[in-house]
Amino acid sequence: MNGYLKRILPPFFLFFQFTCFAQTDSTKLHFNHLVMEVQGDLNYDGIDDKVIVTQDTLHEMAPYRFQVFFVDKDGFSKLIVTTSKLIEPQYPNGREGYQKGNGFSDVTIQKGVLRVNNVLLRGNFSHTFRFQHGNFELIGFSETYSDGNGVLTTIDFNLSTGVRIVKLERCDTNKQIRKSKKKIIIRTLPKLQDLIPFDNELY
Repeated sequence: MNGYLKRILPPFFLFFQFTCFAQTDSTKLHFNHLVMEVQGDLNYDGIDDKVIVTQDTLHEMAPYRFQVFFVDKDGFSKLIVTTSKLIEPQYPNGREGYQKGNGFSDVTIQKGVLRVNNVLLRGNFSHTFRFQHGNFELIGFSETYSDGNGVLTTIDFNLSTGVRIVKLERCDTNKQIRKSKKKIIIRTLPKLQDLIPFDNELY
């Protein structure tokens, strides 16, 4: 969910939603549908690695599984990280439940940087990771969304430098309403396998 919706939904609802999914018995999940596979060098060894996104289309919430494999010179793949928390389930409140309009878009790999893109009802957001210190760490977050009343908010947070920029502008005139720039240092960068989007107000 985007920052706007997160601010209007009760905190208990958000906690309940994520907790219920986290307690789902993973042994009963069957990620039977291949959503996409992307290749690209992620560990700077000159060999294309791969990211695979699958989905359990039989489950009531239709969750996604995100996996990263390193590939060696002989073509063998080694699973490096797997998580079902990084991408919000297609039906977080069940197939008959309330739909927020959020959805998984795609994954890109460019110059060793892994980017996971999602769409919102009125915008989009992305999380950017780099393999460093033995893990895929979050180094960037960006989000763009409209409040539905003509105001567009753009957030760009470089976790590597700590610089977080927030801009508000009119959609119809592109006139800037407000811009803020803050330095927020996160000593231990979030790891891909632990990240739940919008589990906090920063990313």
